[in-house]
Amino acid sequence: MELRKAIALFILVATITVNANAVQTKENDSTKVDIQYTSKGFQFTSPDSKYRLQIGGRLQFRYAYPGDQDPVTFDDFEEQTRNIFKINRARLKVGGFAHQPWLKYYFEYELSSNRLLNFEVMVEKYKWLSFRAGQWKVDYSRERSISSGKQQMLERSIINRPFTLDRQQGVSAYGRVDQGNLLDFNYSLSILTGSGRGARDNDDRHLMYVGKVYWNFLGDGVDMSGSDIDYLDKPQASIAVAGATNTSMYTRFSSSGGGDLEGYEDIGQPGQYQVDQYVIESAFEYKGFSWQSEYHQKRIKDTRGWAADHYLWGYYGQGGYIFNHNGGTHKGTLMEVAGRYAYYRPDKAIPRNSTEEYALAFNMFFDGHRSKLTTDVTYFDFDRGSMDRRASSWRVRVQYDFSF
Repeated sequence: MELRKAIALFILVATITVNANAVQTKENDSTKVDIQYTSKGFQFTSPDSKYRLQIGGRLQFRYAYPGDQDPVTFDDFEEQTRNIFKINRARLKVGGFAHQPWLKYYFEYELSSNRLLNFEVMVEKYKWLSFRAGQWKVDYSRERSISSGKQQMLERSIINRPFTLDRQQGVSAYGRVDQGNLLDFNYSLSILTGSGRGARDNDDRHLMYVGKVYWNFLGDGVDMSGSDIDYLDKPQASIAVAGATNTSMYTRFSSSGGGDLEGYEDIGQPGQYQVDQYVIESAFEYKGFSWQSEYHQKRIKDTRGWAADHYLWGYYGQGGYIFNHNGGTHKGTLMEVAGRYAYYRPDKAIPRNSTEEYALAFNMFFDGHRSKLTTDVTYFDFDRGSMDRRASSWRVRVQYDFSF
């Protein structure tokens, strides 16, 4: 069924494209549809500029050895060594506006796993106050908010799995105030079902509440994109803090929907777990150098009193430098070296239990993030002192990311 939906969607998009091209060739100059190719793909704009359709896609081809997933248990270290080659992501993206330029829409479909990821409508008439409804990646952690096609490293850190809120359904208000000045800040407030991607209703009477504030203290913010490809001659920086609270049967989320963390292997009962968490972030870009970091804390409370409160925390720091920008004049392939350190403690009450990640990546940007080759080498140190066990491993991956 999902595959048939994806095929039907592709046919619909192709039909719209052909019809738009036919209109352009048959009508005179005063009524022709404007067709362009932009950073968001092929773009079609009506003669009265009240309707716009943007169609794009992305493919990720990945090789990994001896595995691709981050280790979560000791079993992950004992799996058979193997070579992996796969289409990691295959996305179809459609967006634009209708009726008014400030009434926008967007949806995104993952073809390789047949998942509808995003569907949303945005009212952005005023920069200081906008609204969104639908399903989207919640504005919570920077690492998760950055598209997988615009990451600096090949993939997100070990911190993403336990702390991300991922995609949720609901409504949001957001905006930007005092842009370009000392008090320049962005904000977002969201009310969500709190049941994860694809969930059509809540599992109990409680909703998820999320809030975030960015302070762009140098008068401008850092784009939700990794690497300083544009060679900014003026430093851009921001710090942010976000918090979330939710009561549901889940202790973690991913693009698959609601799930469970280690120690919660059986999905809970409706409304069983109250989860409160916060994150503090930083981001900076200047003349080819880029930096970002996150510090997370999270509490899981069993509302049925079957288990004690569970606290977990972690952080990462990540930086990179494009070393052949030549003062921003280089026009060919850009090359970047980047590194990341991440630390995760699954239970604050047991300080000897931790996971560490050391990653080094090398990027070749043929056309920015739209055509990019990335190689990374990662070392994992998995320590469970409470069990007197420890494991470590290396991983090598190569990925080509292509957008159109």
